[in-house]
Amino acid sequence: MEFGILGLELSGKTTLFSLLTGHHVQAAPGKRESHVGIAQVPDARLDRLSELFKPKKHTPATVRFVDVPGIAKGSGGSLNVPELRTMDGLAVVLRGFASDDVPHSEGSVDPARDLELLETELLLADLTVVGNRLERLGREIGKRKAPELEAERDALERCKVAIEAGTPLREAGLEAAERQLLKGFTFLTLKPLLLVLNAGEEDAADLAGALARAGLERWQEREQVAVSVVCAPLEEEISRLEPADQAAFLADLGLPDRALDRLLQAAYRLLGLISFLTAGDDECRAWSIPAGTPAVRAAGAIHSDIERGFIRAEVVGWQELLDAGSFAACRTRGTLRLEGRDYVVQDGDVVNFRFNV
Repeated sequence: MEFGILGLELSGKTTLFSLLTGHHVQAAPGKRESHVGIAQVPDARLDRLSELFKPKKHTPATVRFVDVPGIAKGSGGSLNVPELRTMDGLAVVLRGFASDDVPHSEGSVDPARDLELLETELLLADLTVVGNRLERLGREIGKRKAPELEAERDALERCKVAIEAGTPLREAGLEAAERQLLKGFTFLTLKPLLLVLNAGEEDAADLAGALARAGLERWQEREQVAVSVVCAPLEEEISRLEPADQAAFLADLGLPDRALDRLLQAAYRLLGLISFLTAGDDECRAWSIPAGTPAVRAAGAIHSDIERGFIRAEVVGWQELLDAGSFAACRTRGTLRLEGRDYVVQDGDVVNFRFNV
């Protein structure tokens, strides 16, 4: 799973990237380079299983983040960062903090305005792609009539109408067949959108209220959009503490966990992903698969040989395994089930695949 992090310059996106991935880089306005890092998705279920099995390795699910250069107003027509177009989703960082030392590129702090500005830049980038392809298609169709070319033209014309009306393609009501036709264009406004409000320290104890004050609540109901709120300076302070001190710090603020953890979980859910788990003395691990994945394809997430030689899956719920204390006890209790290739793996299933190659 990969997310591109974008935002206006001095929005705090590179600081957020560093906190998420542990890959510490310094923001440099005007510097045109991307940063790549991996973040681990927190999973209390996996933590509990590791406490039970005490494995040699503990491997959470991960998210790959690419922090692309800050976007300047009016850059949409040339916004074509290769890393961004190959991402599964986009994380847009919106500045919600004021600072005399760090002036805002637009002159004032207004997250809702910045979001509209960034969405416009993404729309312009997609419109450029649509226009170029329609021009080439016109020439091709003039030389030869082909149903597939005409279908592609019709889909792109629909995209053009939506974009020119200011509608991102994720909200354009495209049919599954049209989405498949357009997949190769990697349109930016067709990607799921994770909005991240980088709030000020004065909002740390009321992050939900900060969202309302920023005028971003209405985005929570939009299609393929998730919203999260963090306070990067506070998260940086928390990250320097020992685990026990972090919990005490959060409790003093009345928060159940780090906002960064909730952001990672929101990113995971936004892409329609779930985790199944494997557990044992060697390793406890979370595996990422799309919701609705059958057991035989879930086996392929571990190794293609397991998918090819799939026989059946031994499945138990993570809480049932914890309650029983071992797989042997689950067998005795009758909670360890044998499932076939078409079984739809559920979030939190602990699975052992039987296979023969």
